[in-house]
Amino acid sequence: MSIKTTKVKTMVLISLITLAYILFVVFQFSGKAVVAESFSSIIFPLIAVLYYQSVTPKTLFFCLFLISYSLSELIFFVVDYVPYLYFYFTGNILSLLSYAFLIVEVCKLLCAMHVLKNFKIHIVVLIGLNTYIAFILQEAIGPYLDLTLECLVEITYNVVMLLLLSVALLGYIYKDDKKSLFFFFGALCIVFGEVINVAYLYVSHQNLFNFLSVSLFVLAFYFLYQQAKLKPIETKDDDISKM
Repeated sequence: MSIKTTKVKTMVLISLITLAYILFVVFQFSGKAVVAESFSSIIFPLIAVLYYQSVTPKTLFFCLFLISYSLSELIFFVVDYVPYLYFYFTGNILSLLSYAFLIVEVCKLLCAMHVLKNFKIHIVVLIGLNTYIAFILQEAIGPYLDLTLECLVEITYNVVMLLLLSVALLGYIYKDDKKSLFFFFGALCIVFGEVINVAYLYVSHQNLFNFLSVSLFVLAFYFLYQQAKLKPIETKDDDISKM
């Protein structure tokens, strides 16, 4: 495939992503939430296609992240054909897996011994902060959950999401390069997007909440896409860990 053809396909995909986002915003604030949701659900699979089209070399766990998250979005189109609990558990488990794959992607760039030895205070603070945030989130959504299994899924989901942010932050402190910074920004946008999505789903169905949530996820995917194009910078600790 020629470079020119690749650039044309990339521009077409970027145009489709932009169009889908604009249509999402238009329909969201026009009071047509279902139509808006259908457009937001195709944004992220399109970003996944853009990654496969334009980024080389590709990494396994980032690919798995994109596939899992895209599937979690695309199941919106079968919501009317399956029982709600199937839709709920499938969507959440796919999203949870996608975040787990991202965590593995970050951990590949870290020297675990160096992090555990030199970032003890950081880790303790992050554990305390994550526990508090997870408790607040569970308190907010707990009254709306009927099944014990739903509570378990939500707790696991929040723990994995916050673990992603913590690992991304430690990765940035450890590597201190542009790639790890973009990864951290991406994880940060994901967490803020998830928190606002909780407010939209369980507190108040305001158009602004959904707009902010989807916009943060789009921004997160932008940062993650940008970091995927960068090569990791090797450090002395990385070399030692490979010996």
